[in-house]
Amino acid sequence: MKQIKLVVKTKTQKYPILIGSNLISNISKIIKDNSIKFNQCLLVIDKNISKKFISKVKKSLNKKKIYIYFFNASEANKNINNVNKILDILLNKNFSREDCLISIGGGITGDTSSFAASLFKRGMKYINVPTTLLSQVDSSIGGKTGVNTKYGKNLIGSFYQPNLVISDILFLKTLPKREIICGYAEILKHSLIASKNFYNFLNINNKKIFNLSSPFIEKAIQESCKIKSNVVEKDEKEKELRKILNFGHTFAHAYEATLGYSKKLNHGEAVILGMKSALNFSLKNNLIKKNDHNSIMRHIYKCNLKFRLNKFFKIKDLNKILTFMLKDKKNKSNKINLVLLKKIGFPLINKEFTRNNLSLFLKKELGN
Repeated sequence: MKQIKLVVKTKTQKYPILIGSNLISNISKIIKDNSIKFNQCLLVIDKNISKKFISKVKKSLNKKKIYIYFFNASEANKNINNVNKILDILLNKNFSREDCLISIGGGITGDTSSFAASLFKRGMKYINVPTTLLSQVDSSIGGKTGVNTKYGKNLIGSFYQPNLVISDILFLKTLPKREIICGYAEILKHSLIASKNFYNFLNINNKKIFNLSSPFIEKAIQESCKIKSNVVEKDEKEKELRKILNFGHTFAHAYEATLGYSKKLNHGEAVILGMKSALNFSLKNNLIKKNDHNSIMRHIYKCNLKFRLNKFFKIKDLNKILTFMLKDKKNKSNKINLVLLKKIGFPLINKEFTRNNLSLFLKKELGN
Protein backbone atom coordinates (compact mmCIF):
# COMPACT_ATOMS: atom_id res chain seq x y z
CA MET A 1 0.00 0.00 0.00
CA LYS A 2 1.36 3.43 -0.90
CA GLN A 3 2.28 6.04 1.67
CA ILE A 4 -0.60 8.02 3.20
CA LYS A 5 -0.11 11.69 4.07
CA LEU A 6 -2.32 13.76 6.35
CA VAL A 7 -1.62 17.40 7.21
CA VAL A 8 -2.46 18.82 10.63
CA LYS A 9 -2.98 22.60 10.71
CA THR A 10 -3.05 24.23 14.12
CA LYS A 11 -2.57 27.89 15.05
CA THR A 12 1.00 27.22 16.14
CA GLN A 13 2.17 24.65 13.58
CA LYS A 14 1.36 22.92 10.30
CA TYR A 15 2.85 19.45 10.03
CA PRO A 16 2.43 16.20 8.10
CA ILE A 17 1.64 12.72 9.42
CA LEU A 18 3.01 10.00 7.15
CA ILE A 19 1.63 6.44 7.35
CA GLY A 20 3.24 3.56 5.47
CA SER A 21 5.60 0.60 5.53
CA ASN A 22 9.41 0.80 5.86
CA LEU A 23 9.41 4.60 5.99
CA ILE A 24 12.36 4.72 8.39
CA SER A 25 14.73 3.43 5.71
CA ASN A 26 14.08 6.73 3.91
CA ILE A 27 13.86 8.99 6.94
CA SER A 28 16.55 11.35 5.63
CA LYS A 29 14.71 11.86 2.32
CA ILE A 30 11.38 12.29 4.13
CA ILE A 31 12.92 14.97 6.37
CA LYS A 32 14.41 16.74 3.32
CA ASP A 33 11.16 16.48 1.32
CA ASN A 34 9.34 18.17 4.20
CA SER A 35 11.90 21.02 4.34
CA ILE A 36 13.18 20.26 7.85
CA LYS A 37 16.82 21.36 8.10
CA PHE A 38 19.26 20.72 10.95
CA ASN A 39 22.93 19.89 11.46
CA GLN A 40 22.76 17.60 14.45
CA CYS A 41 20.07 15.54 16.11
CA LEU A 42 19.47 13.68 19.33
CA LEU A 43 17.65 10.38 18.92
CA VAL A 44 15.69 9.48 22.04
CA ILE A 45 15.04 5.78 21.54
CA ASP A 46 13.01 3.33 23.60
CA LYS A 47 15.60 0.74 24.62
CA ASN A 48 13.27 -2.05 23.47
CA ILE A 49 13.43 -0.97 19.82
CA SER A 50 15.09 -3.60 17.64
CA LYS A 51 18.72 -2.95 16.64
CA LYS A 52 17.84 -3.53 12.98
CA PHE A 53 15.44 -0.56 13.06
CA ILE A 54 18.03 1.64 14.78
CA SER A 55 20.59 0.66 12.13
CA LYS A 56 18.17 1.67 9.36
CA VAL A 57 17.64 5.08 10.94
CA LYS A 58 21.37 5.66 11.52
CA LYS A 59 22.20 4.58 7.97
CA SER A 60 19.63 6.96 6.51
CA LEU A 61 20.85 9.86 8.71
CA ASN A 62 24.56 9.17 8.10
CA LYS A 63 25.19 12.71 6.82
CA LYS A 64 23.98 14.24 10.08
CA LYS A 65 25.75 14.43 13.42
CA ILE A 66 23.84 11.96 15.62
CA TYR A 67 23.68 11.46 19.38
CA ILE A 68 21.60 8.71 20.96
CA TYR A 69 19.89 8.49 24.35
CA PHE A 70 18.33 5.09 25.14
CA PHE A 71 15.24 5.59 27.27
CA ASN A 72 13.82 2.90 29.56
CA ALA A 73 10.18 3.66 28.73
CA SER A 74 7.67 3.08 31.53
CA GLU A 75 5.02 5.19 33.27
CA ALA A 76 7.29 5.29 36.34
CA ASN A 77 10.17 6.68 34.22
CA LYS A 78 7.97 9.26 32.52
CA ASN A 79 9.14 11.90 34.96
CA ILE A 80 10.96 15.20 35.25
CA ASN A 81 14.27 13.46 36.08
CA ASN A 82 14.42 11.86 32.65
CA VAL A 83 13.45 15.13 30.97
CA ASN A 84 16.44 16.71 32.74
CA LYS A 85 18.73 13.95 31.43
CA ILE A 86 17.66 14.71 27.86
CA LEU A 87 18.11 18.46 28.40
CA ASP A 88 21.55 17.84 29.88
CA ILE A 89 22.69 16.07 26.69
CA LEU A 90 21.32 18.88 24.49
CA LEU A 91 23.10 21.53 26.57
CA ASN A 92 26.33 19.55 26.91
CA LYS A 93 26.55 18.96 23.13
CA ASN A 94 25.77 22.59 22.40
CA PHE A 95 22.55 22.02 20.45
CA SER A 96 20.77 25.04 19.02
CA ARG A 97 17.07 25.67 18.54
CA GLU A 98 17.59 24.90 14.86
CA ASP A 99 18.80 21.38 15.65
CA CYS A 100 16.40 18.48 16.07
CA LEU A 101 15.23 15.98 18.66
CA ILE A 102 13.83 12.77 17.15
CA SER A 103 11.75 10.45 19.34
CA ILE A 104 11.61 6.76 18.36
CA GLY A 105 9.29 4.82 20.63
CA GLY A 106 5.78 4.64 22.01
CA GLY A 107 3.70 7.30 23.71
CA ILE A 108 5.78 7.41 26.89
CA THR A 109 8.96 8.08 24.91
CA GLY A 110 7.16 10.63 22.74
CA ASP A 111 5.55 12.49 25.67
CA THR A 112 8.86 12.72 27.55
CA SER A 113 10.92 13.69 24.47
CA SER A 114 8.48 16.28 23.19
CA PHE A 115 8.27 17.90 26.62
CA ALA A 116 12.07 18.18 26.65
CA ALA A 117 12.00 19.63 23.09
CA SER A 118 9.42 22.22 24.15
CA LEU A 119 11.61 23.32 27.09
CA PHE A 120 15.01 23.43 25.36
CA LYS A 121 15.74 27.09 24.57
CA ARG A 122 11.93 27.56 24.57
CA GLY A 123 11.45 25.13 21.71
CA MET A 124 13.57 23.18 19.22
CA LYS A 125 12.70 21.15 16.12
CA TYR A 126 10.97 17.90 16.96
CA ILE A 127 10.15 14.79 14.91
CA ASN A 128 8.08 11.94 16.31
CA VAL A 129 8.49 8.36 15.04
CA PRO A 130 5.77 6.50 17.01
CA THR A 131 6.44 2.75 17.16
CA THR A 132 3.31 1.42 18.89
CA LEU A 133 -0.24 1.34 17.56
CA LEU A 134 -1.35 3.43 20.53
CA SER A 135 1.15 6.21 19.81
CA GLN A 136 0.48 6.13 16.05
CA VAL A 137 -3.24 6.73 16.51
CA ASP A 138 -3.19 8.94 19.58
CA SER A 139 -0.28 10.51 21.47
CA SER A 140 1.80 11.44 18.40
CA ILE A 141 -1.01 13.73 17.18
CA GLY A 142 -2.00 16.99 18.78
CA GLY A 143 1.05 18.27 20.61
CA LYS A 144 0.28 17.23 24.18
CA THR A 145 3.53 16.66 26.06
CA GLY A 146 4.02 15.80 29.70
CA VAL A 147 5.26 13.70 32.57
CA ASN A 148 3.74 12.01 35.61
CA THR A 149 4.11 12.91 39.27
CA LYS A 150 3.07 11.23 42.52
CA TYR A 151 -0.07 13.41 42.33
CA GLY A 152 -1.27 11.93 39.03
CA LYS A 153 -0.68 11.37 35.34
CA ASN A 154 0.45 14.07 32.87
CA LEU A 155 0.05 16.89 35.39
CA ILE A 156 3.27 18.63 34.28
CA GLY A 157 3.52 19.36 30.56
CA SER A 158 2.97 21.72 27.66
CA PHE A 159 1.35 21.95 24.24
CA TYR A 160 4.07 21.61 21.61
CA GLN A 161 3.38 20.46 18.06
CA PRO A 162 5.95 18.32 16.19
CA ASN A 163 7.45 19.28 12.83
CA LEU A 164 6.75 15.82 11.43
CA VAL A 165 5.20 12.47 12.44
CA ILE A 166 6.35 9.26 10.73
CA SER A 167 4.15 6.21 11.46
CA ASP A 168 5.87 3.11 10.10
CA ILE A 169 3.67 -0.01 10.08
CA LEU A 170 6.76 -2.26 10.24
CA PHE A 171 7.21 -1.44 13.93
CA LEU A 172 3.76 -2.88 14.70
CA LYS A 173 4.73 -6.34 13.48
CA THR A 174 7.21 -6.65 16.37
CA LEU A 175 4.62 -5.88 19.06
CA PRO A 176 2.95 -8.37 21.41
CA LYS A 177 -0.84 -8.70 21.12
CA ARG A 178 -1.27 -6.78 24.37
CA GLU A 179 0.21 -3.68 22.69
CA ILE A 180 -2.13 -4.02 19.69
CA ILE A 181 -5.07 -4.18 22.09
CA CYS A 182 -3.71 -1.05 23.75
CA GLY A 183 -3.80 0.87 20.46
CA TYR A 184 -7.17 -0.54 19.44
CA ALA A 185 -8.70 0.98 22.58
CA GLU A 186 -7.96 4.48 21.26
CA ILE A 187 -9.08 3.58 17.73
CA LEU A 188 -12.41 2.42 19.16
CA LYS A 189 -12.64 5.58 21.29
CA HIS A 190 -12.19 7.78 18.21
CA SER A 191 -15.02 5.99 16.41
CA LEU A 192 -17.34 6.32 19.43
CA ILE A 193 -16.85 10.06 19.83
CA ALA A 194 -16.92 11.02 16.15
CA SER A 195 -18.06 8.52 13.53
CA LYS A 196 -20.74 5.82 13.37
CA ASN A 197 -19.40 4.87 9.90
CA PHE A 198 -15.92 4.25 11.33
CA TYR A 199 -17.44 2.28 14.21
CA ASN A 200 -19.28 0.09 11.67
CA PHE A 201 -16.00 -0.42 9.77
CA LEU A 202 -14.35 -1.59 13.01
CA ASN A 203 -17.28 -3.88 13.78
CA ILE A 204 -16.84 -5.63 10.42
CA ASN A 205 -13.03 -5.62 10.18
CA ASN A 206 -11.74 -5.85 13.78
CA LYS A 207 -10.09 -9.26 13.27
CA LYS A 208 -8.19 -8.02 10.21
CA ILE A 209 -7.06 -4.95 12.15
CA PHE A 210 -5.84 -7.08 15.08
CA ASN A 211 -3.93 -9.24 12.55
CA LEU A 212 -2.35 -6.06 11.07
CA SER A 213 -3.71 -6.98 7.64
CA SER A 214 -3.25 -4.42 4.87
CA PRO A 215 -5.06 -2.17 3.92
CA PHE A 216 -7.30 -2.50 7.04
CA ILE A 217 -4.68 -1.51 9.61
CA GLU A 218 -3.59 1.51 7.54
CA LYS A 219 -7.23 2.57 7.13
CA ALA A 220 -7.84 2.27 10.89
CA ILE A 221 -4.74 4.39 11.65
CA GLN A 222 -5.64 6.95 8.97
CA GLU A 223 -9.25 7.38 10.14
CA SER A 224 -8.15 7.63 13.78
CA CYS A 225 -5.57 10.28 12.90
CA LYS A 226 -8.16 12.21 10.86
CA ILE A 227 -10.61 12.28 13.76
CA LYS A 228 -8.02 13.41 16.28
CA SER A 229 -6.41 15.99 13.97
CA ASN A 230 -9.83 17.49 13.12
CA VAL A 231 -10.51 17.98 16.83
CA VAL A 232 -7.03 19.38 17.54
CA GLU A 233 -7.26 21.84 14.64
CA LYS A 234 -10.45 23.29 16.13
CA ASP A 235 -9.25 23.31 19.74
CA GLU A 236 -5.48 23.02 20.10
CA LYS A 237 -5.28 23.93 23.80
CA GLU A 238 -8.22 21.84 25.06
CA LYS A 239 -10.46 24.80 25.90
CA GLU A 240 -13.67 22.99 24.97
CA LEU A 241 -14.12 20.55 22.03
CA ARG A 242 -10.82 18.70 22.55
CA LYS A 243 -12.17 17.41 25.85
CA ILE A 244 -14.12 14.80 23.86
CA LEU A 245 -10.81 12.98 23.32
CA ASN A 246 -10.85 12.24 27.05
CA PHE A 247 -13.83 9.89 26.74
CA GLY A 248 -13.15 7.10 29.23
CA HIS A 249 -9.90 8.72 30.35
CA THR A 250 -11.02 10.33 33.62
CA PHE A 251 -11.74 6.84 34.91
CA ALA A 252 -8.75 5.31 33.09
CA HIS A 253 -6.12 7.71 34.45
CA ALA A 254 -7.45 7.20 37.98
CA TYR A 255 -7.27 3.42 37.55
CA GLU A 256 -3.66 3.64 36.33
CA ALA A 257 -2.62 6.02 39.11
CA THR A 258 -4.30 3.89 41.80
CA LEU A 259 -2.18 0.93 40.72
CA GLY A 260 0.93 3.14 40.68
CA TYR A 261 1.24 2.78 36.87
CA SER A 262 1.85 -0.94 37.36
CA LYS A 263 2.40 -3.32 34.45
CA LYS A 264 -0.69 -5.17 35.66
CA LEU A 265 -2.74 -2.61 33.72
CA ASN A 266 -1.36 -0.72 30.72
CA HIS A 267 -2.83 2.48 29.31
CA GLY A 268 -4.96 0.87 26.60
CA GLU A 269 -6.41 -1.68 29.01
CA ALA A 270 -7.19 1.15 31.44
CA VAL A 271 -8.91 3.06 28.61
CA ILE A 272 -11.09 0.00 27.81
CA LEU A 273 -12.05 -0.21 31.50
CA GLY A 274 -12.57 3.57 31.55
CA MET A 275 -14.82 3.52 28.47
CA LYS A 276 -16.88 0.67 29.96
CA SER A 277 -17.25 2.71 33.16
CA ALA A 278 -18.22 5.83 31.18
CA LEU A 279 -20.73 3.86 29.10
CA ASN A 280 -22.30 2.23 32.16
CA PHE A 281 -22.42 5.62 33.91
CA SER A 282 -24.02 7.16 30.78
CA LEU A 283 -26.66 4.41 30.84
CA LYS A 284 -27.25 4.80 34.59
CA ASN A 285 -27.91 8.51 34.04
CA ASN A 286 -30.23 7.90 31.05
CA LEU A 287 -27.87 9.67 28.66
CA ILE A 288 -27.36 6.83 26.16
CA LYS A 289 -29.92 4.47 24.67
CA LYS A 290 -29.63 0.82 25.64
CA ASN A 291 -29.25 -0.26 21.98
CA ASP A 292 -26.07 1.79 21.49
CA HIS A 293 -24.73 0.81 24.91
CA ASN A 294 -25.29 -2.89 24.22
CA SER A 295 -23.82 -2.67 20.70
CA ILE A 296 -20.57 -1.18 22.05
CA MET A 297 -20.36 -3.71 24.88
CA ARG A 298 -20.88 -6.56 22.37
CA HIS A 299 -18.09 -5.11 20.22
CA ILE A 300 -15.74 -4.96 23.21
CA TYR A 301 -16.46 -8.60 24.07
CA LYS A 302 -16.26 -9.70 20.43
CA CYS A 303 -12.75 -8.20 20.30
CA ASN A 304 -11.78 -10.25 23.38
CA LEU A 305 -11.33 -7.11 25.49
CA LYS A 306 -13.02 -8.71 28.50
CA PHE A 307 -11.37 -6.64 31.23
CA ARG A 308 -13.33 -6.44 34.48
CA LEU A 309 -12.88 -3.69 37.04
CA ASN A 310 -13.01 -6.05 40.01
CA LYS A 311 -10.10 -8.05 38.59
CA PHE A 312 -7.83 -5.08 39.38
CA PHE A 313 -9.57 -3.28 42.26
CA LYS A 314 -11.41 -3.95 45.51
CA ILE A 315 -13.85 -1.78 47.45
CA LYS A 316 -10.92 -0.66 49.64
CA ASP A 317 -9.41 1.08 46.54
CA LEU A 318 -12.49 3.24 46.02
CA ASN A 319 -11.30 6.34 47.91
CA LYS A 320 -7.98 6.29 46.12
CA ILE A 321 -9.69 6.09 42.70
CA LEU A 322 -12.03 8.98 43.57
CA THR A 323 -9.14 11.11 44.89
CA PHE A 324 -7.31 10.76 41.58
CA MET A 325 -10.52 11.53 39.64
CA LEU A 326 -10.92 14.74 41.64
CA LYS A 327 -7.39 15.79 40.58
CA ASP A 328 -8.21 15.44 36.86
CA LYS A 329 -7.19 18.43 34.71
CA LYS A 330 -10.73 19.00 33.38
CA ASN A 331 -12.17 19.71 36.84
CA LYS A 332 -12.98 23.34 37.59
CA SER A 333 -14.72 22.81 40.93
CA ASN A 334 -15.01 20.22 43.67
CA LYS A 335 -17.08 18.13 41.25
CA ILE A 336 -15.76 15.51 38.80
CA ASN A 337 -15.98 16.52 35.13
CA LEU A 338 -16.73 13.59 32.83
CA VAL A 339 -16.97 13.01 29.07
CA LEU A 340 -19.95 10.73 28.46
CA LEU A 341 -21.81 9.39 25.42
CA LYS A 342 -25.28 10.25 24.10
CA LYS A 343 -25.02 7.88 21.13
CA ILE A 344 -22.28 6.58 18.84
CA GLY A 345 -20.61 9.65 17.33
CA PHE A 346 -22.15 12.09 19.82
CA PRO A 347 -20.18 12.67 23.05
CA LEU A 348 -21.23 14.91 25.93
CA ILE A 349 -18.67 17.17 27.61
CA ASN A 350 -18.64 19.17 30.86
CA LYS A 351 -20.99 16.82 32.70
CA GLU A 352 -20.25 17.32 36.40
CA PHE A 353 -20.95 14.89 39.21
CA THR A 354 -20.26 14.83 42.92
CA ARG A 355 -17.82 12.48 44.57
CA ASN A 356 -20.82 10.79 46.17
CA ASN A 357 -22.47 10.17 42.75
CA LEU A 358 -19.32 8.43 41.52
CA SER A 359 -18.78 6.60 44.79
CA LEU A 360 -22.21 4.92 44.65
CA PHE A 361 -21.71 4.01 40.98
CA LEU A 362 -18.19 2.58 41.42
CA LYS A 363 -19.22 0.58 44.49
CA LYS A 364 -21.76 -1.20 42.32
CA GLU A 365 -19.23 -1.64 39.47
CA LEU A 366 -16.67 -3.13 41.83
CA GLY A 367 -19.25 -5.48 43.27
CA ASN A 368 -20.06 -7.02 39.86
